[in-house]
Amino acid sequence: MVGSRKNVHAWCVAVGALIVLVILPGLNAFTAPANPLHVSDFSINLYGKYLCYAVLAVSVDLLWGYTGLLSLGHCLFFSLGGYALGMHLMLLIGKLGQYHSDLPDFMVFLGYPRLPAHWVPFRHFWFAAAAVVWVPGIVALIFGFLAFRTRIRGVYFSILTQALTYAACLMFFRNDFTFGGNNGLTDFKFILGHDLRSPSTQRALYLCTGLLLLLTYLLCYWLTRTTFGKVQRAIRDRENRVLFSGYATADFKLFVFVLSAIIAGLAGALYVPQVGIINPSEMGTDKSLEAVVWVAVGGRGTLLGPILGAVGVNALKSWATRALPDLWLLVLGALFIIVTLFMPKGIVGIPEQLRGLRRRWSRAPKSTNLDAPAASVSAKPLAKPE
Repeated sequence: MVGSRKNVHAWCVAVGALIVLVILPGLNAFTAPANPLHVSDFSINLYGKYLCYAVLAVSVDLLWGYTGLLSLGHCLFFSLGGYALGMHLMLLIGKLGQYHSDLPDFMVFLGYPRLPAHWVPFRHFWFAAAAVVWVPGIVALIFGFLAFRTRIRGVYFSILTQALTYAACLMFFRNDFTFGGNNGLTDFKFILGHDLRSPSTQRALYLCTGLLLLLTYLLCYWLTRTTFGKVQRAIRDRENRVLFSGYATADFKLFVFVLSAIIAGLAGALYVPQVGIINPSEMGTDKSLEAVVWVAVGGRGTLLGPILGAVGVNALKSWATRALPDLWLLVLGALFIIVTLFMPKGIVGIPEQLRGLRRRWSRAPKSTNLDAPAASVSAKPLAKPE
């Protein structure tokens, strides 16, 4: 049974990778727009956005589903990675901006005489790519070290992550922090010498996002099946017992927290050139709550579930914001309530739930025949009184 499940799982991953990395971009590049199988440039760009959200959902699931740490501010790390690459893309605009200056347009508008010192290294792509990793990683390391060393857990950890995200959001909304204020960074034109608006560049970014999702999935799949992963799940279920067994649970949680933050930062970095903008609203607490809903809908602690949840919920959102623009938040809330009450294991848990119902029905006692003749019922005669 275990071997068959592993085979099914491997086939699902292989088929998904084939569809995402080969079939969809192939239908976009090698079929005519009039062909009914053609995948438009808009669709490829939209699917790339969904895949970024899927990577973010896997990072949340690694922390919440496998370690029991519910972060309500994970979009902060997603946005930090996006800002790190966005700063580099802003500097590539050069004199093609509205003010024809080497400075970004918002700096010219605010009267900056020169480029701030902390922006200068972002002229180099290699520095920006490294910052995508180390900026979210360092923020997560500092916050996690302070939180886990004081043994903050449960709902208190969730509230602290939400407070951290809210504070960072307020800071980024301020124009004097040189990150564009509430407008953020936008109007990107080039990346590595290629036009961001060209279909080939968007297709390449889509493929990079698909590869990132596949590598992230394989890394998390391997990690959660090592001895580290077993300790990780033990911390989720019975942290005190793990402590009494001699394990430093704070170190385990800190490592997972930093790793999940880096994965979220990488997703944010690929999100920005495909969407074309990054602003403080992307790190809002409501965005982080949506990511938690994706994981819950797909299936917490399954890796495949968060991917299905992120893609499915965002596809539903794309439809609902057009068909029911005023009711989208109600739809999302109703979906979360339905999953919590009737699908506790999410989408990937539906087959198991159906098998459980089938077993329950098969074991149910059959109704007795009330019309059976009395002679067929044997009864022991009553003992005579002495």
